[in-house]
Amino acid sequence: MVKVDQNKCIGCGLCAGMCPETFVMGADGKSEVIKEEVTTCAKDVVANCPVDAISVN
Repeated sequence: MVKVDQNKCIGCGLCAGMCPETFVMGADGKSEVIKEEVTTCAKDVVANCPVDAISVN
């Protein structure tokens, strides 16, 4: 399952840019998960999120 910690998210948009099938930017400017399936793309986002707001398990 892919999760976004809304308290850590700074709304940089990296996740939605790298993996648009999994993430979108919400009305509040923060990332939202639209597909909870753990993919290689989602794992790449975890490794690249500048504030470690994305997790998979």
